Amino acid sequence: MSTRDFLKVVMIIQGYHPRIGGAERQVGALAPLLQQLNVGVTVLTRRYPGLEPSAVIDGVPVFRLPIPGPVPLAALTFTAAALPLLGRLRPDVIHAHELFSPATTALAAKRLYGTPIVATAHRSGPLGDVERMKNRPFGQRRLRAIRAEVDAFTAISHEVALELQGLGVEPARCFNIANGVDTSLFQPVDAATKARLRRELELPDGPLVIFAGRLAPEKRVGNLLDVWPRLLARFPAAHLLILGTGPEEARLQEQGGQHVHFGGAVQQVAPYLQAADIWVLPSAAEGFSVAMLEALATGLPVVLTDVGGARDAIVDTVNGLLIPPDDLTALEHALDRLLADPDLCLRLGQAGRARVEQEYALPIIAARLRDLYADLARRNT
Repeated sequence: MSTRDFLKVVMIIQGYHPRIGGAERQVGALAPLLQQLNVGVTVLTRRYPGLEPSAVIDGVPVFRLPIPGPVPLAALTFTAAALPLLGRLRPDVIHAHELFSPATTALAAKRLYGTPIVATAHRSGPLGDVERMKNRPFGQRRLRAIRAEVDAFTAISHEVALELQGLGVEPARCFNIANGVDTSLFQPVDAATKARLRRELELPDGPLVIFAGRLAPEKRVGNLLDVWPRLLARFPAAHLLILGTGPEEARLQEQGGQHVHFGGAVQQVAPYLQAADIWVLPSAAEGFSVAMLEALATGLPVVLTDVGGARDAIVDTVNGLLIPPDDLTALEHALDRLLADPDLCLRLGQAGRARVEQEYALPIIAARLRDLYADLARRNT
């Protein structure tokens, strides 16, 4: 099969635009690029209240399937609706995003139609796909089926690869394909553009630290708010901007404090990153953070906890600062270093941008996926 041959791929994912998280953003960014590489992508996802049964988003057909009732019934209904649709679509490859109901649906389709499967685990650690699946009904049995029948796994980080190998997945079926980022959208700007963006976005003057992500317990935004008053005492012109929504939003807003700004959900995060000076992610658990890649691509110096795929992309003090999770002293010290040293910020930011351009630009990731799909389709003919 040559790179000119047309491939049909169905991606199955629990949520999709307008429900946006890290995995959803990644699929939404990659699908149009894959179309340009002669990969016809169709997305199957869950139909949440208020959404139409189907849509075409950025040229990609999206089918939203019903999920009535409690979780077990919803998963069964989704799979039952997906199987006849997959029979009509007859893709060359099915790509299941997460090892939960997307992988279960893909396995059922393989048994019916013989379609090869790619599966991606989007998070590692206690909150990751493997550990969470172990605690679900029939989880061990489902993991055994996934291990035995999935044709290829994509590991977004070294940590995910180790967890998959711990299940018994042979290295030959495990491909290191990380998340990617749009380096044309997320790119550094000059001082004049940064100042203009500050005005347009109604952001304050002075050093601006930014967090952008879901306001959930594992993100540990409360840790950031705990250390902020001490940082503000040493850098009284500094401001902290927190973007995103989630279950912790009300509590965090109460914790708040001086020079802390909550921006809620934003449609486009790139201008906010370009207007900021320092990016921070104090999570206790991550997969391979797309938000991290966006900050690096924008040329921001980054502070983040050494969890998930952080160490795959960051070399401490070379293109970012890595700290232990839940270590408030280390978090405060890292932010203090950056607020006190603009030259260090510039050096880290430039090195971060260079690393992203070399390893994590979206076209690079899309080409790796296309090669994997083509290889599986070739073996299946």
